Amino acid sequence: MANVTEESTSKRIKTRNWDIHYHEAGQGHPLVLVHGGGPGASSWSNYNPNIAVLAEKFRVLAIDLPGWGKSQPVHYEQRDNSGVLAEFLEALGIERAAFVGNSMGGTSCIRLAYERPELVSHLITMGSSAGVPGVFDPAGLSEGVKALEAAYFNPSIETMRKFVEGMAFDTRHVTDALLEERVRATLARPEHIEGWKSGHGKPMVRLDPARLASIAAPTLLMHGRDDRTVNFHSALFLARAIPNARAYIVNRCGHWMQLEHAAEFNRVVASFVEA
Repeated sequence: MANVTEESTSKRIKTRNWDIHYHEAGQGHPLVLVHGGGPGASSWSNYNPNIAVLAEKFRVLAIDLPGWGKSQPVHYEQRDNSGVLAEFLEALGIERAAFVGNSMGGTSCIRLAYERPELVSHLITMGSSAGVPGVFDPAGLSEGVKALEAAYFNPSIETMRKFVEGMAFDTRHVTDALLEERVRATLARPEHIEGWKSGHGKPMVRLDPARLASIAAPTLLMHGRDDRTVNFHSALFLARAIPNARAYIVNRCGHWMQLEHAAEFNRVVASFVEA
């Protein structure tokens, strides 16, 4: 799709409680892309290989959650990602949308799907936690989470390299330019760093496992077999708990399927929503 750039798609909107930045492209059924919670994360950094392709078939809305990207800062105690997503649709006058979320973003979409089921036509996650400990989880924090925390507490090329390399199976795409951009984006918003620190040691998003069975939306749980941040068993747990769900496990893939396997991700997401 022509003219899909970071600048050309950038928009802002005031919801009832939030000042939100997002990217919009394309027409058709609304498809909301929700990023993860890493340092320097934003909707554009998490989905730039996907937005233009998906916009050929859908109205793509890639949101910066409060505390990330160009949206307003937020303290942990005020963080309400699923509430933000509901208000975002309301402000745009959208009755129902497909939601796609990576990591924290996926967990936020899961919560929205049981809190406000009327808003969610399709639920798609990548690398998202099930909110419960699994038999394959390490004692303490995972390798990826440890690297994420180090990059928040001491943003530098070195800490960001360890973080980004931990997100990917194939590290050949981890360039100095990419690392510099992530460090620059992190340091540009010190209030976002402080907001993340306010929740250090607490779940990014809390899920109620007892409510997973109430999710009615068709659900696709995508996960990298080699994810070192959230073990792929989370997708299997969620697939058992959510009635109309299927797990999609990809070998030679880390925590960022939408970036590492962009063409496959774009094709599978489009096919699932169009079915």
